[in-house]
Amino acid sequence: PSKYLLFLLLSLIWGSSFILMKLGMNGLNAWQVASVRIITSGLVLLPLAIPAFRRVPRHLIGWVFLSGTLGSLLPAYLFCLAEQRIDSSLAGTLNALTPVFTIVTGALFFSVKTPTHKIIGVLVAFSGAVLLFLSRQSLQSSGNLAFSGFIFLATLSYGMNVNLVQVRLKNCTSLDIVSMALLMNAVPAMLVFGIVSDESNLIISPLLGKSLAYAGLLGIVGTSLANVLFYQLIKQAGSLFASLVTYGIPFVAMGWGLVDGELVTKGQAGCLLIILIGVYLTSRPGRASNAFK
Repeated sequence: PSKYLLFLLLSLIWGSSFILMKLGMNGLNAWQVASVRIITSGLVLLPLAIPAFRRVPRHLIGWVFLSGTLGSLLPAYLFCLAEQRIDSSLAGTLNALTPVFTIVTGALFFSVKTPTHKIIGVLVAFSGAVLLFLSRQSLQSSGNLAFSGFIFLATLSYGMNVNLVQVRLKNCTSLDIVSMALLMNAVPAMLVFGIVSDESNLIISPLLGKSLAYAGLLGIVGTSLANVLFYQLIKQAGSLFASLVTYGIPFVAMGWGLVDGELVTKGQAGCLLIILIGVYLTSRPGRASNAFK
């Protein structure tokens, strides 16, 4: 497929993930939806993971597991926990802060030099996020505001993973990393699912079946397929063009939110624009060479 088709597919898939999480929690709790997502994604990529274990050096397997934890496992749970009290459209919008945290964690933990325009971008994006919080009546209570913190932790985890892969796993192929990482992280996801599930909250019903389907779709399409497409896009068009998918995701998430009856005002759309401007500044290559070009 062309790079533009891949771009559109990824924007639609990842932008739709937030409403699928919400729908999945109609019959399952947040922990169960996230667990099913990771378990199914690991099983789907099993055929790719088996040969990957023979190619990846043993001393890097621990880093691959950590990459899966930071890049998939933790965010899956954090986003579902957040959407217990926060609209899916808001969750999708705040996901646009991922490139910002990539820059921040790179500078703080991986000694990546940060140009001035990227620092300005971080400040602009955070300003948009703060304004977005203030514009949402649903975030007026401290409880809901606390739940929004889960999204910040998820995007922080994404940012850490990007740097981890570039620094520790730069000699491994992307497909080897994602297939091994998701398969290994399916194990703790199974343990979590067993701990949080019992007969009282797994009663066979139409809602349960639909929720399992939504969670499975998240794993198969929103995690496994999307990661394969994303790495194919990086190979075809480069990491800079691939990173622009971040711009498309919030608009798809906001569109699904409107379809589902969530309120999105002009002011909130303006806050999204501010966040995207900040994200653009952080992802724009500068004169100096750096790891994110």
